[in-house]
Amino acid sequence: MSVHVIKMPDIGEGIVEVELVAWRVQPGELVKEDQILADVMTDKATVEIPSPVHGRVAELGAAAGTVMRVGAALIKIDMEEGDAAPAAAPTPAPATLAPVQARPAPAVPAALPTAAPALAHERPIASPSVRRQAWELGVDLSQVRASGTAGRIMHADLEAYAATHAAAHPQRAERQAQLPVTPMAAPAPAPTPAITGSDAVEAIPIIGLRRKIAQKMQEAKRRIPHFSYVEEVDVTELEALRQTLNQQHGATRGKLTLLPLLARAICRALRQHPQLNARLDDEAGVLTRFDAVHLGIATQTPAGLMVPVLRHAEALDPWRCAAEIRRLAEVARNGRATRDELSGSTITLSSLGALGGIVSTPVINHPEVAIVGVNRIVERPMLRGGLVVGRQMMNLSSSFDHRVVDGQVAAEFIQAIRAMLESPALLFVD
Repeated sequence: MSVHVIKMPDIGEGIVEVELVAWRVQPGELVKEDQILADVMTDKATVEIPSPVHGRVAELGAAAGTVMRVGAALIKIDMEEGDAAPAAAPTPAPATLAPVQARPAPAVPAALPTAAPALAHERPIASPSVRRQAWELGVDLSQVRASGTAGRIMHADLEAYAATHAAAHPQRAERQAQLPVTPMAAPAPAPTPAITGSDAVEAIPIIGLRRKIAQKMQEAKRRIPHFSYVEEVDVTELEALRQTLNQQHGATRGKLTLLPLLARAICRALRQHPQLNARLDDEAGVLTRFDAVHLGIATQTPAGLMVPVLRHAEALDPWRCAAEIRRLAEVARNGRATRDELSGSTITLSSLGALGGIVSTPVINHPEVAIVGVNRIVERPMLRGGLVVGRQMMNLSSSFDHRVVDGQVAAEFIQAIRAMLESPALLFVD
């Protein structure tokens, strides 16, 4: 038996260890050259590891969720069994170590053609969660058209196929029947029926991006003495201006949300308070201030929270800012954000939109020293000139690093933002 040991490759950029996120193959499975064996994660980039040889999987080097050093034995392939297997049909072009969540950023056409379903001899490219959903739905992934990069099947592709082919998959009901369900309480003859329910529990490993998020949040709270400052802002005039701009320029320049106007206010307030546009190296005891505002935009994605970076936000007009925010949110949610697009922020803006609540206490994006949180807009009765009138009110809930930001400085910074949002003409006056 000739066993080929595939070691964890050097991903580059000085990385010495990565997390094994998911296996794409199992022991005993025949694999072809360039077939994807596993997904590994470094920082916030997921990388696919292809097989350099044909053969049968003899042994997996570790379980999903294990942190492995570069050079460690990843998987063992029995090459003799691979040679004895029937000749496989031609395979697609060789895969590379291209990140799934942090791909290079080539020029992308406005509309990508939908890929055809995978051929019968090909293994469809899909994440473990998509494969699990396909099993539950009773769907053969080889029949699903893929819209993701490099022919990857996304959740939306699977759901669209299932919606249009429900009648053609009777096994779906069988699969659904195998899933755990909460038993119904049988009616009891007694006047007060007994209450029954499921005692099932589920242990969910914290791995992959969720582990990275957990580590980063824990590090930020452990190292940074946070304090939060909340202020209400009357955005009635700002909302009126936004609607007017969208009516006049939306068709040609694109629609404006609240975020690009908030970004503009933050950038202008930082001119007066540059000490908040900074990163603190607490080990070296050095605070680095920046002239450029590289604004992190906290973005919820199917994989978890990401913070793509709006580069040189101070140099963008509202429409260019809005277009770049939309682009960054799209690549983050589709798993195509590059490492550069996910690093280097100097201050962060966090918003949950309509779900933003009344007050929040956002966690600072370490090693930054400030984060501005946006709460939802609510119409409330307010006194204006002795009269009760309805006004559009919104809270800003912001957090600061108390080691380098005093309470008065934080308050002055937020009040500068408030002044511009309540008198939005100031946003356009240099």
